[in-house]
Amino acid sequence: MNFDVVIVGLGPAGLSAACRLMQQAQEANQEISVCVVEKGSEVGAHILSGAILEPRALNELFPDWKTRGAPLNTPVTEDQVFFLTDNEKSIKFPNLIVPKTMHNTFANEESNYIVSLGNVCRWLAEQAEALGVEIFPGFAASEILYNEDGSVKGIATGDMGISENGEKKSSYMPGMELHATYTIFSEGCRGHLGKELYAKFNLDEHSDAQHYALGLKELWDIAPEKHQPGLAIHGSGWPMHGLGVANGENAGGGFFLYHTENNQVTVGLIVDLNYENPYLSPFDEFQKLKHHPVLKQYLDGGQRISYGARAIAKGGFNALPKMTFPGGLLIGCEAGTLNFAKIKGSHTAMKSGMLAAEEVFAALEFSYKNNTQPEKELVSYKKTFEASWLFDELYRSRNFGPAMHKYGAILGGSFNFIDQNIFQGKLPFTLRDNKADYEQLKPADQFTPIDYPKPDGKLSFDKLSSVFVSNTNHGEDQPCHLKLKDTDIPLKHNLSIYQEPAQRYCPAGVYEIIVENDTPSFQINSQNCLHCKTCDIKDPAQNITWVTPEGMGGPNYPNM
Repeated sequence: MNFDVVIVGLGPAGLSAACRLMQQAQEANQEISVCVVEKGSEVGAHILSGAILEPRALNELFPDWKTRGAPLNTPVTEDQVFFLTDNEKSIKFPNLIVPKTMHNTFANEESNYIVSLGNVCRWLAEQAEALGVEIFPGFAASEILYNEDGSVKGIATGDMGISENGEKKSSYMPGMELHATYTIFSEGCRGHLGKELYAKFNLDEHSDAQHYALGLKELWDIAPEKHQPGLAIHGSGWPMHGLGVANGENAGGGFFLYHTENNQVTVGLIVDLNYENPYLSPFDEFQKLKHHPVLKQYLDGGQRISYGARAIAKGGFNALPKMTFPGGLLIGCEAGTLNFAKIKGSHTAMKSGMLAAEEVFAALEFSYKNNTQPEKELVSYKKTFEASWLFDELYRSRNFGPAMHKYGAILGGSFNFIDQNIFQGKLPFTLRDNKADYEQLKPADQFTPIDYPKPDGKLSFDKLSSVFVSNTNHGEDQPCHLKLKDTDIPLKHNLSIYQEPAQRYCPAGVYEIIVENDTPSFQINSQNCLHCKTCDIKDPAQNITWVTPEGMGGPNYPNM
């Protein structure tokens, strides 16, 4: 199938690009064909974010979004920021000393909104389809296609109905080749096709190392008398910063609790994946966190509705890659446009998609009008990006993440207050943080195993019951989508040196060490996979490669 533009991924970046392409086509009275493929079973099925949405990009894309019924129903009414000193105590910071990037209410401007990003994407998909975009959910882009000159030709979706042994089952259906003049990749953080593009075209040759975090989130129904629509709580400290020297005191991250509509809250923990202690379990840190009074006061007596997890690219400006290559572009979290200083990536992803769409349409329109071949690589996109407010915003926040990594929550937070509130992000130097996250793990014999409390089934839960409420499902008897480059490494290297951290950093119980007759074996429960990509990022030997399973596999997040 041939299209002018193929977009991979139905997140905010890909959908914004699709909408902007068709808007321009209508304005110019020019026909173009745009197709978006998505591995999730439906639009929004794999979308997971906090989320507080800054409406800046949406205001540009659809100025009338309110009358169109966009699901932005809960403006932030109050910000609260805490530092948890131990399992009972906390310090609440006055807004005056909080870095202004973390403010969500403004005296003379529109506040940010607490949203379900999945529902925002469902609404964006409706707008895209109304504009003429073809949307194919349930089709996983599994392969990049190249022209003879090495430029990107399009993508191929994965075959369906292949057994675990590689044989064709009775349900076999071959994948499709989707060819395009330009292919836009918006797979989200650590996209597996994006990894191939980075390597093939050396896209990160001149950028700093990318850094990642794992975001874990739950959706809760809480008692009406405890519900405060619009309250946004952020914080850091205990339990991770309270591990002590013996357990890796520099483990970083932060939590959030947002009061949404309908007597619901979203609660989550973001764990920086540069931690050193192989015994650390992000999932169990999250379950432990919810017992702190700052969070417990809202959750106690409530009911957990859903759970999910997803890796976050948080390297920001310093880690931005070259975003163009012959035949296509990277946008959104595929390119790492999240602004970690704001703990927000949706508005930046949307803007990156819109900028890409404008560059692509200009090239297509020029070729149509002049009856010429479209240029292979849109090198002018670099100037377009650098002239945008997106570039300026990311540049001003370039020191935020490195400061937190280098100096910790207190000193790093103090630096960021000075950088953001006093110097407006324009200090005359740039902090660097070039050690990859997977290189940070230290041998297990340098640490004491962490004894996590048993979940109580009320505030804290185990991994398997959590995966159950994520609605995760993969078709039976299909090839494992978690590929090991060397099957000996988990036991001979990772177990012997790090006590195999995969069984702890995975938030879904995918990886297990099974011991029978004093003999350990490494087991992969791929059916549990939430598609978070943490294993692809944090494995100390870089031995695990995440590839797409059959289309429609994975979680099905409601209102997340």
